[in-house]
Formats: sequence, structure tokens, C-alpha cells
Amino acid sequence: MKVSIIGGTGFVGSYLVDKLCADGHEVRVLTRPGSEHRLSSPSGCQAVSGEVGDEAALRELLSDAEAAIYLIGILREDPRAGISFDALQRRGAERTIGLAEELGVGRFLLMSANGVDAAATPYQTTKLAAEERLRQSSLNWTIFRPSVIFGDPRGRMEFCSQLKAELIDSPLPAPLFFPGFSPLGAGSFRLGPVHVEDVAAAFAAALANPDSGGQTYHLCGPQALTWKEILQAIAAAAGKSKLMLPAPAILIAPVAGLLGRFSWFPVTRDQLSMLLAGNTCSDDGLARLGLSAQRFDQSTLAYLGGPA
Repeated sequence: MKVSIIGGTGFVGSYLVDKLCADGHEVRVLTRPGSEHRLSSPSGCQAVSGEVGDEAALRELLSDAEAAIYLIGILREDPRAGISFDALQRRGAERTIGLAEELGVGRFLLMSANGVDAAATPYQTTKLAAEERLRQSSLNWTIFRPSVIFGDPRGRMEFCSQLKAELIDSPLPAPLFFPGFSPLGAGSFRLGPVHVEDVAAAFAAALANPDSGGQTYHLCGPQALTWKEILQAIAAAAGKSKLMLPAPAILIAPVAGLLGRFSWFPVTRDQLSMLLAGNTCSDDGLARLGLSAQRFDQSTLAYLGGPA
């Protein structure tokens, strides 16, 4: 199958390109000028130079494609660099969906995110808007809503390596966030970390399964872990012992609101809000696709560099 990918040079994209090429697909990847080195180059992979805002490049990418995959997602905006949730997660997706319809692309797979129905932050509302545009299109669509994704980052941004660098390696105690004023249950909100290889496998399985059309798959790992358990597992994988203390969100949120626009500050106000809401799955999308999920444990976290 001829598959065109937007977002194929990112964390999930690098794994998906490898998986699809290994499965025998012909893969084309939109690649920003200067980012060619970030593209995995297995046999059967072709780069198309351009930005998601470049209609001519998108037309070249989607021409003769049988399937399109839109993976672009960001965790933090940088308006000065033209990086915003609206530009990349909504308008970029809507532009690609429209061109896919015009050019007769049959299948369209979209990376969304678990929990977007809350529509409480710009991150969520722009992801949700892209979903709605796709559902209203004439395309044979499939939507994926993963929880937090982990795995060897391959030099890219990734959930666990970022937490290790910003919280575990820091000389300060790791924060156990909690809402309100009582520290009881600090760090007890739960997430369902899903391995990046399982996310790539889900996309590949959906392409091969005609019944996946018109379906939304929530992707979580087999464990619903508390924030404290996740930090403890990351520290252990890194071979460290880490002090953790309750951290009141009511005091941190205003600071995050002021400093969250800077990349050196570890969390934005919206990220803190979404963390406290938790992120687990009631639907086992991987099982529905005939896949089993990897556990979040010392073997799958070995890339964090702990003792052998």
C-alpha cells in the first residue's frame, strides 16, 4: 500500500515508518527542510520536502496515495516560531484532510489523544476539532487516542526521558501534584502509559483491517499507574533513589501560567491541569486490534540508562 505520513520524523513517526516499511508498504514522509537527518530511511521510504502549511508539498505527498496518516502533535506552543496548537493540530490536519478528499486518498488515520473529550485546554480542543473534521469527511477514517507514550526516544522528546531529565535528575524533590489544599493522596492520579512500538503496531494493524474504518481506538498499556508509581519506576530504571514531596497545584498553577511558555520550565498550566485529570482508558483499543500491550516496567524502561 502507498502510505503518506505527516509527522513521520517525530517520536512515534520514526517507529511507524520502520513498522510500515517492514510490512512492505511504500512510505512517503513529509520532511521539513533541514530535518532530513531525522527521517528513518529503511527500504521503501521516500522523503517529500515541505511544511504542513505548504499546499504544494502536501499535494505531492498525497498524490497517488492509498492511505494518509496525520501524526503531528505538540506539547507546548511557541508563537514566535509559528508553533501553535491551532496551526499544527487543527488547521494542519484540516488542510490535509481536505486535500486527501480532493485527491481521492482512500484511508485516513489520525493521531489524536486520550481525554480530548474534556475539551478543557487548547491542546484538547484542537485535537477534537481535527477529529470532527475527519468524521465529517468522505474518507474511510480511523482515529487513535493514546495515553502518554513511552519508549526509547531515539534522540527525540519522550515522556519518561523528559521526566527523568527534569524531575528525577534534578537536585530538588520530585513533585507529587495534588488538587485543593489537602496533601492526602498526593500523586495518586493515574495514567495508562502505552509503549511506542504498540502504538505503531496499532496503526499498522488498522491499515490491514477493513473493519477498522469508522472506528476510534483508545490506546493504553495494561497498567493504570499513579503519578507516584510512574516516577518511582523511572527513578529505579535510572538506578536512582529519589525524594518525592507533595506539591499543591493551586500554588504551582499560577507560576506555570507565567513561566510555562519557556521551554526550560517543566510544565505548563494546561499540562498540569490535564495531568491531575488522569489519563486512563476504559476501552482496550489494542485488544480490539488483536494486539497485546507491553508493560511499563524495568525491561521496557531500560533505555533510561540504569545499571545493567
